[in-house]
Amino acid sequence: MTKHQDLAAPTPWLELTTTEADWDAADPDLLRAMFGQLVLIRAFEEYVLELAGSGLVHGPAHSSVGQEAGAVGSILSLTSADTITGSHRGHHQFLSKALGHVLPGGWDPRGDLPAPVTDLLTRTLAEICGLARGFCRGRGGSMHLQWPEAGAMGTNAIVGGGVPQAAGFAWAHRRAGTDAVSVAYFGDGAANIGSVLESFNLAAAWSLPICFFIENNQYAVSTHVREVTAEPRLSVRGLGFAIPSWRVDGMDPLAVHLAMGEALAHMRAGNGPVIIEADLYRYYHQNGPFPGSAFGYRSKEEERQWRQRDPITLMTGHLLRRGALTEQEAGRAVDQAAAMMRAIGDRLLEPLPGGKPGQRRIRPSEWPEPGFRDVGVRGDLSEFGSEVRYEEEATFSGRLDEREFVDVVAEVMARRMETDPAVVVMGEDVHRLKGGTNGATKGLADAFPDRVLGTPISENAFAGLAGGLAMDGRYRPVVEFMYADFLWVAADQLFNQIGKARHMFGGDHPVPLVLRSKVGTGTGYGSQHSMDPAGIFATAPGWRIVAPSTPFDYVGLMNTALRCDDPVVVIEHVDLYTSTGTGPMDDLDYHIPVGRAAVRRAGRDVTVLSYLSMVAHCLEAAEQVGEIDPEIIDLRWLDRASIDWDTIGASVMKTGTVLIVEQGAVGTSYGGWLADEIQRRYFDWLDHPVQRVTGGEASPSISKVLERAAIARTEEVAAAFRRMTTDGTLAPRH
Repeated sequence: MTKHQDLAAPTPWLELTTTEADWDAADPDLLRAMFGQLVLIRAFEEYVLELAGSGLVHGPAHSSVGQEAGAVGSILSLTSADTITGSHRGHHQFLSKALGHVLPGGWDPRGDLPAPVTDLLTRTLAEICGLARGFCRGRGGSMHLQWPEAGAMGTNAIVGGGVPQAAGFAWAHRRAGTDAVSVAYFGDGAANIGSVLESFNLAAAWSLPICFFIENNQYAVSTHVREVTAEPRLSVRGLGFAIPSWRVDGMDPLAVHLAMGEALAHMRAGNGPVIIEADLYRYYHQNGPFPGSAFGYRSKEEERQWRQRDPITLMTGHLLRRGALTEQEAGRAVDQAAAMMRAIGDRLLEPLPGGKPGQRRIRPSEWPEPGFRDVGVRGDLSEFGSEVRYEEEATFSGRLDEREFVDVVAEVMARRMETDPAVVVMGEDVHRLKGGTNGATKGLADAFPDRVLGTPISENAFAGLAGGLAMDGRYRPVVEFMYADFLWVAADQLFNQIGKARHMFGGDHPVPLVLRSKVGTGTGYGSQHSMDPAGIFATAPGWRIVAPSTPFDYVGLMNTALRCDDPVVVIEHVDLYTSTGTGPMDDLDYHIPVGRAAVRRAGRDVTVLSYLSMVAHCLEAAEQVGEIDPEIIDLRWLDRASIDWDTIGASVMKTGTVLIVEQGAVGTSYGGWLADEIQRRYFDWLDHPVQRVTGGEASPSISKVLERAAIARTEEVAAAFRRMTTDGTLAPRH
């Protein structure tokens, strides 16, 4: 007969509630500090809603009115060394962490407000209004608040988008040997998102000191939590990942504080991640100054019942009962906070000229200058000082010999890991199979076992974790995606998070991350393992793009990528791994400059622009078609900011004709934007429209015949050369 046995979860799942005895035992200074933060955050949020109602907040105003106790209760025990990431509804999270930084002991509401608090709230309000004095210089607004010095590493407009980065901050804390922790705040809607669940798994597998703090405010915009999950007690998810979890009344700041105290003891002792779920309620709609009942998705009675549990009312009652605060002192604190917000508003606003009485506008002097628009999309490359040694193969004085491409890939990474303890390598199977699936990380796991991290198959989580490491500032992560197609799996982290982070948060903070990925065209792996990502990355702001085609170049370009303070994608091609070419034998410390192309063949008839394995195919085609004399340029750097227009321009002015050669599908091709830019820059020098060689429309198929038909190689380049000699493209120039 079949037997059944109940299986016990390996970790605890607890509900924590407070009693009057807990309130009586609490330190009065702690309770006053909580009350002070609650009052300040409430006054701030109500003033934001007032401005939003007057049309003075451009964009959303996701207020946290009603939810303050979750942030205050959980953050009050944190230090400035601890880090947090927040959600799109993150004003309270940011303010609580920043207040703890400027006033480590908290504000005693019996006294006056200190000047640092006024400065903090001024800068925060300015950011929400999009003004130059804001923490992100007006670029972040309501949803992107960051102050790294305070450990506030960024609130996030993508639901769940900041959670993988928080895991990166946790890894950095542990690696640095501190007891600092990371707290990732997100809501009930994010609890069902893949990147969050991937981060649960990764944090548990690697025993990271991170608290996943779920602010369960019952609604994802207008959809109730019970509509989208069979178990609305969201902390139960911890059991599936062996993560200890607490469920707590999020309207009770002391209960949240006590739960976080237990969770902090667990994390600071090195026992890995925790989950805290705080049940709470936002009094207003998803965005703006109206209640949810105004939109029909919840009732006024439901809202009334939650408001009866208001955390400030609860806190005031206990403070008065214990004699820790008088009614007059409590009222004065509320009035002080409201008056301070009005005074801040008077600094940022002025009467609207010609407007009705009471109408105001942002003071014109507070806006950012329009010329600041693109500043900080990437850095200024000042990290490349005078001590950096640049080399080219033709003038290299070290020993050179015939090298296999994949060998130098592993060797230069080993050299950088040897000389720079900040370099960390991660990816699927990078620590196994004698160097991953292609040997590109050969020997690294043996030499640096604590810095070569074999990851789960969860690109969103480990790419985001690496983004957190890069933003932390203490590490230079190198992420390997086994195939470039997998970037779509992690598209949010690569494009919305890592690529935009520097600019979005004001342009001042580096994001030094290297992403390695290979183009699998020609291997028979089909549509989902064959794409060339250059065209996709070229349209995404923030990324630099490197495409090495020789062993010598790979060393110099990888060294440059690893020194760069911007995110750099290093695109490799599977055909190149087993190829051989000239490479260094013992000197692995030279660089190739950002923005320097290489002329592989001088010529007079046509400027051929290519990269990766297609450079060799262009050279072969030139040998086959003797009636044409092409100048072949290996672009090497492909992003908009790093294209070598000097080399390209000099060639175009000589030949008057351009052919862009790439292997992949025409739809996602790199050459489309490049052709457009060339025709804008060099229209007067061009005798003909820019010509192109690409693959077909479809992604390569598994069939050997169909795959070959879908891509470009030597034959397609040679055919283009012959066509240009017969259709008049290369007719004598006038």
